Amino acid sequence: MDESSFGEDYGGTYRSGLVAIIGPPNAGKSTLLNQFLGQKVAIVSPKPQTTRNQISGILSTDEAQVVFLDTPGVHKSGQRFNRYMVDAAWRALTASEAVLLVLDAGLYLARPQLLERDTSLMRKRVQQSGNPVFLALNKTDTIKDKSRLLPLLQRLSELWPEAELHPISALRGNETDALLSGLLGALPEGPPLYPEDQISTLPMRFMTAEIIREKLFLALEKELPYNLAVIVEQWEERPTGISVYATIYVARPSQKAIVIGKGGRLLKEIGQQSRLELAEMIEKPVHLDLWVKVKKRWHEDMSFLGELGLTE
Repeated sequence: MDESSFGEDYGGTYRSGLVAIIGPPNAGKSTLLNQFLGQKVAIVSPKPQTTRNQISGILSTDEAQVVFLDTPGVHKSGQRFNRYMVDAAWRALTASEAVLLVLDAGLYLARPQLLERDTSLMRKRVQQSGNPVFLALNKTDTIKDKSRLLPLLQRLSELWPEAELHPISALRGNETDALLSGLLGALPEGPPLYPEDQISTLPMRFMTAEIIREKLFLALEKELPYNLAVIVEQWEERPTGISVYATIYVARPSQKAIVIGKGGRLLKEIGQQSRLELAEMIEKPVHLDLWVKVKKRWHEDMSFLGELGLTE
C-alpha cells in the first residue's frame, strides 16, 4: 500500500482506533499483545513490572486496524520512577477508544482479598474515560478445575458490570480470538491510522534497548533487574549490517560486577542473545557492543529518566 494514501481507499464500514491495555503488574498484558499480533513487540519475563514504557502494537485486518497501547503495571508507589510508569497507563486511557483490563486468574483465586484493592486503583480512571471496557481474566490455563473460575467471574461482573468478560490464556491463545473480535467491533468507523504492514510505532533504538533489558531480566535474580536501565548510544546502518553500541546503567559498583559476571561471561551471554534476536527481527547481521556503567540514584535523575522516555 502506498504510505502517502493508505487511508484513502476505505469505506465507512472500516474501523480503526486505539485500545489501552491496563492491569496490575505481571498480569500478562505484554504476552496478550504479542499473541494478538502473532509476533513479539513487547518484552516479557516472569518478573512483575517488566514493562516500563507505553508500548504500541498495530494489528491490521481487512475490516479494521487496532493500535494496542501496552502499559506498565498499575500499582501504588511513592517512588518518582514508579509513578512515571503508572502515569503512562493513565495517559493511554485518555488517548484510547476502548479499554482492555487484564487480570491474573490464579492470583485472585489464591488471594481473593486482593481483587477489590487492585481493581479499585483502576476503576475510577476507567469510568472517567467513558470508553467501552473489556475484562480479560488471564492465565486460565493454569487452573485445572475450571469451575473454580465461576465465583471469580461472578464477582468481577459485580465489580465491573459495564465490562465484557473474557476468560482467556494469553500464553496459549485460548479464547483470545473472541476477545479480539469484540475489541475490533468496539472501535469507531474510520480509515486506518498506519500503513497495513506496520506493526509498531516504536523506533528501532527503543526496541533494541527493550530486547537487551529483557535478556537482563531473564538472566538476573531478585531485585537487580529493577535497578538497571539500558540506553542505545549509537545505531548505525552499514553495508555489512547494523552496528549498535548500548550502555547498561546500574546504581552501584557491586551491581556492575554482577551484570558483567565472572570473566565477563554473563555480559557476553546477554550480548549474544540480544544480537541473535535483533538479527532475526531486522533480517540483517548485527554487531552489538555492550558496556556497563554506574550511575548512582538514576531513578531520581529527571534528565536521565527523560532519556528513558519516563517523564511527561
